[in-house]
Amino acid sequence: MIKDNVTISLVSTQSDGINTEQTELITRGRLEKKSDRFVISYNETEATGFEGAVTELSVYGDDKVILNRSGEYTSNLIIEKGKKHHCQYGTPYGDIMVGVNSKDISSSLTETGGNVTFKYVIDVNSSYLGDFNISIDVKQ
Repeated sequence: MIKDNVTISLVSTQSDGINTEQTELITRGRLEKKSDRFVISYNETEATGFEGAVTELSVYGDDKVILNRSGEYTSNLIIEKGKKHHCQYGTPYGDIMVGVNSKDISSSLTETGGNVTFKYVIDVNSSYLGDFNISIDVKQ
């Protein structure tokens, strides 16, 4: 089942242990129910710094979120409870490998919308980069 033209409200908070920055995005996108997950997708804009890219989040309940960004700078982050993943993150300076360690995942997504929140820590070469907290509300 696919719901096109849903409203996606995303709040991203990142902290490096000293400074905290919050970004909010409201956009239109798609919500799709697949057999084992929900897929949220939307087009990035100039405001996010990834204009022309498409971001797709695959949400596997409260256990795992996979973030894929296609476009000029591609990324593939796996946030999974109890596991650390080494993932590729695209930047204007080239791709880097980052360690992604999940702190929490909570999803109330249904075919009509809902919320997914996930928290994770990123490191580069085992050096702490920051804590990230993403909350996404999806409404028809």
